[in-house]
Amino acid sequence: MLKFIAMRLLQGVLVLLGIYAVTFVLVAATPGSPFSSERAIAPEILAQIEAFYGYDKPLGERFVTSLGNVLQGEFGPSAVYANRTVTQIIGESFPVSLTLGSISLVLALVLGIPAGILAAVKRNTWLDYVPMSVSMAGICLPTFVMGPLLALVFGLILQWLPVAGWYGPEFMILPATTLGLYYAAYFARLTRGGMLEMLNQDWVRTARAKGVKESTIIWKHCLKGGMIPAITFLGPALAGIISGSFVVETIFQIPGLGQWFVRAALNRDDFLVLGLTVLFAAMIVLMNLLVDIVQVALNPRLKYD
Repeated sequence: MLKFIAMRLLQGVLVLLGIYAVTFVLVAATPGSPFSSERAIAPEILAQIEAFYGYDKPLGERFVTSLGNVLQGEFGPSAVYANRTVTQIIGESFPVSLTLGSISLVLALVLGIPAGILAAVKRNTWLDYVPMSVSMAGICLPTFVMGPLLALVFGLILQWLPVAGWYGPEFMILPATTLGLYYAAYFARLTRGGMLEMLNQDWVRTARAKGVKESTIIWKHCLKGGMIPAITFLGPALAGIISGSFVVETIFQIPGLGQWFVRAALNRDDFLVLGLTVLFAAMIVLMNLLVDIVQVALNPRLKYD
């Protein structure tokens, strides 16, 4: 197991290095400058600013210097927001995005997995058709559609919940629900498929013929194997929740990392774009590693390679 984890960590580091290199090149090749504005800047002042941020050096030297700073945990200063470093911006906003993502993921698991189990156990009944129909509708509605709909109904028409800001628990309900419901639909369908595959095994029919209780078959023998498709989806789900939070944080005006990523892209804030990209990529790599470990633990037939 330790060798397996070490190999996955090495692969993750190589992936992060590749992502950083590609992002650096794309950002450098983007037209424009973070220092361009409607007001003309004197050439000598512009030269001093570019020298301070290292833009006067060759691209290769800038990449090596930037990568060295990242390996030390420092992403550099923001090129747009004066007197603020990328690390400070991430430190202020990351807890908000982490809270939103965690609540959304827990909501997706709590709603999706039981619905999938129920649909598989009661297949071809209304307890199967209703959850799966709702799941299909949830998959077809992206977050940029579901978010405004929830805000319109529960915020503006019913006036039950606030629709913007991040000032207390009640402000978390609509954005977390927007993200959570979308992925709960996927978890429901994947769990149903996994459970049906397990329930159709020959050994399940043998156990039933021997008089084993249905509850024992479901919860003790089938659940672990039936959960593997849903657990496999945890990695992509986290990636989707992270990328989906850009839209949700913008819709509900949440001061998380998503809004900073959008601002950084619009303002050509190179250091902030690189820092946020590395952070998001590292979270996805770490989550995929945890999913691989859980998969191997649940399915002994998988090899540590």
